[in-house]
This record gives sequence, structure tokens and C-alpha cells, in this order.
Amino acid sequence: MTRTPSAPAPSVDALVEAVLAGEHGPLPSGLVAASVFWVHHGTRLAGGDTTYLNQYVLVRLGGSFGGCAFEAGELGPSVCRDSSGTPLDVLLREAPRPLRIAALDAYLSETRPHRAAAEAGDAEAVTLPAGTPEVRARARDAAVAGLLDIGEGAKVGLIGVVNPLVAAIRERGGEPLPCDFNLRATQWGDPVTDDMHDVLDRADAVVATGMTLSNGSFDTVLERCRSRGVPLVVYAQTGSAVARAFLGSGVTALSAEPFPFSQFSAEETALYRYRTAGGA
Repeated sequence: MTRTPSAPAPSVDALVEAVLAGEHGPLPSGLVAASVFWVHHGTRLAGGDTTYLNQYVLVRLGGSFGGCAFEAGELGPSVCRDSSGTPLDVLLREAPRPLRIAALDAYLSETRPHRAAAEAGDAEAVTLPAGTPEVRARARDAAVAGLLDIGEGAKVGLIGVVNPLVAAIRERGGEPLPCDFNLRATQWGDPVTDDMHDVLDRADAVVATGMTLSNGSFDTVLERCRSRGVPLVVYAQTGSAVARAFLGSGVTALSAEPFPFSQFSAEETALYRYRTAGGA
């Protein structure tokens, strides 16, 4: 009996190669990253004892931005001088991973903006209200948790901990299994593990941040959820259009928040929720 080869597992590297080959739009060799930004900020929400320190690299391509968070020390401000005006295919092939993800995100955002997906009925635009950081964070994380279809007591792996999202999962009856490389406890004292594999083995559903695209763990999360048949919800500022490319190939739902991110504005902004046919 002749066995039909199985399709290769989806991966970020395979997506980059497909983009370079022109399978998702114009050839990147004919496009230029007009501007590259390096952004560093800190946030402490009222009532919390955690200061979130975030670094982002952003790529401007035409009418779109691509963004990727990165760990402290991975990139310096000189990336703005060194990479602005670089052909996009060079960034996709040669740049450090966070800059490569930002360039890929910019390309996929430019070829199909999230707002266009919403206009076509393929995504749901959710307006985050104007207000304080706490008001906006709660609204954002409630929108993310709203993508979960879970029973009472379901174990929800949280790969990348944001305290309001822990609360939102509990409000939906879930039991969070928090995992993060930088935090050791949630705002309420729940222990946070750095063992992603243990969480992925025990979870009934997984919510992962787009930061998994930056640190290279996304493919592992995707493969493990696919192999176990576990719903995977991605909440992405980092690589929101990159994560969208995996809908139906392991990602079951996505909260996509393109730049400018909610923490950079006190006014109304939009995020976009995607679901596969079976929901999350």
C-alpha cells in the first residue's frame, strides 16, 4: 500500500518562505520598510504590584504597521537607523527574529488590513472604550476571554500572563494555568510556572500571547494544541496578522490588536476578533 505523505506542519518559517515566494501578495523584494521604530514603556495598573516593562519594534510598510514585542536587550535603538529604508525581503531573511516578525506582520497587514477583514465579515471589530489604562485593559481582556467556549472548571493554559486576563478567565468559570518567563506570581498570589510543556499537557484550552511569535515558542504551542485537539486562542499585539495566517491550522480564535496598541491611547481604539467555523 502506498502511503500518501502528510502535509507539512504549519510553521512561522514556512510562512516566511511562502511570503518571499509571492504566495501571499506582491514580492517583498519590491517593497521597502519605510520606517522602523523602537519603543520602550512601563505600566503599573491601579491596585496591582506588577510593573510591566515592554519593548516593541515596529515596521511601517505603506499604510500599515507591523509590531513585535521583544525581551530586554535583544534590540537597541540603533535598529531604527540601521533598518529604516531596508528592502522588506532583506528583513525577512536576515533580521533578528523580533524585527523579522514585525516585518512579516507589516506585510500581511498591508496585503489584508484587519479593518478590511471586518468589512468582509471575516472578523468582528470590537471598540475598546476611552478611559484609564485599567478600564481599557479590562475591556480588552474581557474581549479575549469572550473567545473561549469552556465549561465550568475547565483548565485554561495562559501562555503569557496579564492579570486582567487571569480575572476574565475566572469570571467565565475557567481555572487559569498561568505560564510566563518573567513573572513568578499573579496579582492574587497564584504561582506562575515557566514550564510551558507542563501547561500544554494539562490544559483543556490554551490562550497564548503573540509574544510566543517573538520568542520562538509559537510553533511548539501550535503543534501541541493541534496534536491534542485543544482549542488555541491567540491574543496578539505582536504579530496580529501573522497569527491570523494560522487560523484553521491550529489557531481556533484570535484577538488581533494592530498598532497603535490600546496602552498608547486613552481614546477609543479597535481590536478584531476572528473565529474558525467551530469557534473556540
